[in-house]
Amino acid sequence: MNKSPCFILNPLQFRELIASLLLVGAFFAYGFSKAMADASRPNVIYIIADDLGYGDLSCYGQDKLKTPNIDRLAVEGMLFTSHYSGNTVCSPSRASLMTGQHPGRVYCRGNFMNEIGAALDPEMTVLPELFQNAGYATGAYGKWGLGVTTEEEGAQNPLMHGFDEFYGWKSQLIAHTYYPNSLVYNGREIPLDGKVYVHDVIMERALSFIERNAVSGTPFFCYIPTAVPHAAMHAPQALHDKWRKRFPQFDDKIGKYGAGEYDSCPDVQNPIAGFAAMMENLDNQIGSILARLEALGIDENTLIIFTSDNGPHGEGGHDPKFWNSSGGLRGMKRLMYEGGIRVPMLARWPGTIQAASVTDHISAFWDVVPTMADLLSQAAPEQVDGISFLPTLKGNASGQKQHEYLYWEFLRGREQELFSRAVRMGKWKAYQEEGHTLEIYNLEEDPFEQSDLAATVPSIVKSIERIMVEAHTPLPR
Repeated sequence: MNKSPCFILNPLQFRELIASLLLVGAFFAYGFSKAMADASRPNVIYIIADDLGYGDLSCYGQDKLKTPNIDRLAVEGMLFTSHYSGNTVCSPSRASLMTGQHPGRVYCRGNFMNEIGAALDPEMTVLPELFQNAGYATGAYGKWGLGVTTEEEGAQNPLMHGFDEFYGWKSQLIAHTYYPNSLVYNGREIPLDGKVYVHDVIMERALSFIERNAVSGTPFFCYIPTAVPHAAMHAPQALHDKWRKRFPQFDDKIGKYGAGEYDSCPDVQNPIAGFAAMMENLDNQIGSILARLEALGIDENTLIIFTSDNGPHGEGGHDPKFWNSSGGLRGMKRLMYEGGIRVPMLARWPGTIQAASVTDHISAFWDVVPTMADLLSQAAPEQVDGISFLPTLKGNASGQKQHEYLYWEFLRGREQELFSRAVRMGKWKAYQEEGHTLEIYNLEEDPFEQSDLAATVPSIVKSIERIMVEAHTPLPR
């Protein structure tokens, strides 16, 4: 019978072996604790589409085009049915997202004619600064929408508010074209020839940021405020031609839209096809992000949120009725009816967010800052009005705090005068345009806001009127 060899160690060899085992054990313990630490600090990718309506994604009912890659976020994550934007137009919605303040308190409540006026308050701790303070790499790619992104006098560019890197349009006005004469990288304006479809270039920069930090092992916050599908209805030519063949009946329709001074904004033949092509292109790029996360091995440690800054537009030849872009909800961009402020939101975090889950939790843009503070185990900044929805993401419905109400107000015009305001209080929705009487809707029975009940529910009217006074903070002139 064969015998196993017997190894006899002298005392010195024994001590060396024990030391080696302790070292190996320490190494594995360090690796395990680092893995646990990394798991507790997930990467975050926040994608905000521009003027994408509640009905523009196939997972929300769009049937004239498909968005299979964006739909994956719903299939493999959570779909929100009652998520609201920060306002009904771009800048104030993003101001609410960045500050965590609701529209009755935030400094920006309408699109400014002078874009520098939309700049963030440098005294506030805003969304990217939470991540930067937690040791994350931070990058923003696309349309900032909160002022000029260069280093010119008076500007508050993204690098001054917690982003390590910014690559995108110089201003919100110039972002009306996908063929600008310049882009901005970290405050420096880079000349272009007006022939580059910059959306694709910007998305490649975002992918590069993700890959660079994944390889280095640095947790990251990647903010992608894409301009799609805001007018003009520009898309890559091959995709545009593909959709023109499907919708040839609109070939005689020309979409026109303006852009900033010295920037090209070519007219679009068949803007119906242009919208579909833009959406397919964006969907393909979301697919590229998902594939890159899997290839880098960080898929399960990355939270992706996809949403929109307000309801659908009707500019540059886009036809929201043809596409049912609001999903049947009343109203669109610039109105405070549901179609103007209720937006899609999808969240995917494999292993943490239950796949194919749906929530009717009522939430809004000003909840994002406290949610991310909660995620990072930080205190929410003092100015915050929102409530963390992290318990909802983690499937802890019983631990989820609820809003007493959500409040919006929208200012417009050169004088930034009040145009409209709205309240969501449980099942009740109130809407009022300046100079008109208050309207009240029961969203459980009337989700499309067809039957004004104000005359029949005086107690609800009284509560709403109290909220509208309580939630409004006058802006300094």
